[in-house]
Amino acid sequence: MSHPNVNTLWAETLVEELVAGGVEAVCVSPGSRSTPLTVACAQHPDLRVYSHLDERSSAFFALGRAKRTGRPTPLVCTSGTAAANFHPAVIEASQSDVPMLVLTADRPPELTDSGANQTIDQEKLYGDAVRWYRDMPEPEAEPRKVRMLRTTAARALSNTTGADPGPVHLNCRFRKPLEPTPVPDDRPGGVPENWAEGDRLAAEGRDGPFVRTAQGVGELDDAALSRVVSAVEAADRGLVVAGPADGGLGPEALGALAEATGFPVLADPLSSLRFGPHVDSIPVFGGYDAYLGTDAVGDWPDPEVVLRFGASPTSKPLRHYLRDADPRQFVVDPAGGWTEATFTASDLLVADPDGTAEAVAERVSEAGDPAWADRFRRAERAHWEEVGAALDGDYWEGGALADVARLAPDPATLFVSNSMPVRDLDRFGRPRTADLAVLGNRGASGIDGITSTALGAGSATDDPLVLVTGDLAYYHDMNGLLALARCDVDATIVLVDNDGGGIFHMLPIEGHDTFEDQFRTPHGLDFEPTGDLYGLDFERVADRSAFVDAFESSVGSDGTQVLSLGFDAEASHERRERLQRRLAESL
Repeated sequence: MSHPNVNTLWAETLVEELVAGGVEAVCVSPGSRSTPLTVACAQHPDLRVYSHLDERSSAFFALGRAKRTGRPTPLVCTSGTAAANFHPAVIEASQSDVPMLVLTADRPPELTDSGANQTIDQEKLYGDAVRWYRDMPEPEAEPRKVRMLRTTAARALSNTTGADPGPVHLNCRFRKPLEPTPVPDDRPGGVPENWAEGDRLAAEGRDGPFVRTAQGVGELDDAALSRVVSAVEAADRGLVVAGPADGGLGPEALGALAEATGFPVLADPLSSLRFGPHVDSIPVFGGYDAYLGTDAVGDWPDPEVVLRFGASPTSKPLRHYLRDADPRQFVVDPAGGWTEATFTASDLLVADPDGTAEAVAERVSEAGDPAWADRFRRAERAHWEEVGAALDGDYWEGGALADVARLAPDPATLFVSNSMPVRDLDRFGRPRTADLAVLGNRGASGIDGITSTALGAGSATDDPLVLVTGDLAYYHDMNGLLALARCDVDATIVLVDNDGGGIFHMLPIEGHDTFEDQFRTPHGLDFEPTGDLYGLDFERVADRSAFVDAFESSVGSDGTQVLSLGFDAEASHERRERLQRRLAESL
């Protein structure tokens, strides 16, 4: 194989190995220093290139694709602050265990700390947010180095999806010329067709990836499994708690565990378990955020054992309920991440969630007290009756999320923003049998990159995409809307516009005189012009009836529609509190 220069050889070999390792798409932002990588990606026949002008949006788009597919979509950018703009998404990928591969272009080593233009210190730029980092050597047409390059590509991909999945960073240094132009003196003898004569392995690689990695799954040893089973069998009152998870406990394993133990299943909306066909046969509860830890259930006995899967639950009442009850709490985390910020868990099980659930289910011979599960059934029934009645009155933010969860197509990808949307989905999103892939950025829980992450997730499937976002999150990532046209993605965007930071009404700062200007921060922006700017349909929706009609029309239509719902944040917050008081009375 002939290459015009050593940079071309290096970049094409790296991209070739990524594709051999299963990469199907890449997100590229324009820049000069990354030219060899960009050209190699653009010219590879088996690689789809998503072109993003904004590096921050690009990184969140790649994050969204990985959340939906479970595989990394590599990122390519030039040197300098372009690479720094990847950092927020890298942090989110790290915190939520999402595969990501970052390829940053860089100057030659001697230009670091020299004042050279667009040159910063990119050495370990993302700190400990990455699972593995390598500062790549300068390209050279030498067989051993090229075999190293192929091995590094395989190792990088493996580390993104290993037992502790997350971001990997390769810093790729290139000298000029960066374009694929002939350079006869790149090395003694140039880069002729026979540069690796006698070492075809370096030049051609293998059939498939250069190194195949087999990922094993952790299993509990017999003694540890016996401890779990003994605790479960000794408990009349237990819970299965499924927190947010980008690929965690599956419905079949959950079903076996729930049937064997008789324990209620409290499923976070981001767990992949609150929605789906399994809801018909498994006691999945979703209203716990409204009644746990309140006077309504104050006379309930405490749970004795909890089996917890996934990340820390979205619901603060649930987290505090588990803290205050102080049961024997088993946290199952295949990466051993210690994701338990109340510091009350008693046991960490570093093992595969499905395997652990199935193994416990096979051994358990005594189920819990049916009266315990009946308490949750009665509370759930009362909660959803109150929510249903409230939907017939004045519309409020939580009502919009209840309708989205009820009306989203089957199947669909549903992405919810941080701040109030995910909390309202947690409280008001009723379990249903529809196949909904519900996603959010709960790793670092920021409101940056929400739109881009959603559009990235939507690009990975033909299912309809629904995004529910607040006005501040929409504002933060308006650049991401450019992907609608450039990356051929359609969406139904539900814009919950309460003119500022409505979530701060839930905090004590609401009673202070700095609240309005420094916390709620009303912006007074009219987002309708984003329709003309980004080629989407923007519609203001006045009430529930109009919203339901517009939503059902949008999810069945081509193109992207933004359905803007105007709310008073304080009134919505008061509505949540009134609902909770009525629930307490009915219980």
